Amino acid sequence: MVPVSESPPEGDADERQAHTVRLELVDEPGELLNALRPIAENGGNLLSVFHERGSLTPRGRIPVEVDLECTPRQFETVVEALREAGVNVIQAGTERYGEEVTVLLAGALVGTDLSDTLSRIEECTSASVVDFSLTDEQGADGVSSARLRLAATEGSVNAALDCVRDVADEKELHVVEPLVEGEA
Repeated sequence: MVPVSESPPEGDADERQAHTVRLELVDEPGELLNALRPIAENGGNLLSVFHERGSLTPRGRIPVEVDLECTPRQFETVVEALREAGVNVIQAGTERYGEEVTVLLAGALVGTDLSDTLSRIEECTSASVVDFSLTDEQGADGVSSARLRLAATEGSVNAALDCVRDVADEKELHVVEPLVEGEA
């Protein structure tokens, strides 16, 4: 490992470079400090922290974007340490999500535990819920609708949609999905 005070040789694989990590934090005192500690303890140098205190993710957590400087090897260790510390890492570097798809869900969303539905979709390794809106108006049978915008890893939109379909089928919800490449 290259000490922080020394510059690595030109072209060295251990050259320090900028990286970005997107996190979701619980809104409790000390959570931001707990998320930053693994970065500092593993050689990361903080460049900026964007703490979106006024907005919440679909799971009711606070989004935080951290720019840091470290070697690629240190970055892998930082991300692993964050996950081990229980910090929800949404994106690490540019490797995470490259495609987006929007789906609509309709049915007894509230009655079938909306929070569980979103959490189960988030558990899919190929996608993350990046935006969510729910209609306030419920029909006579408690039917409501929601729009979910999913960010999916490159080439995994179909796997993400399969996950949404599976959860919806189990909860007897209807899915309105877009056409994806190759369908007609």
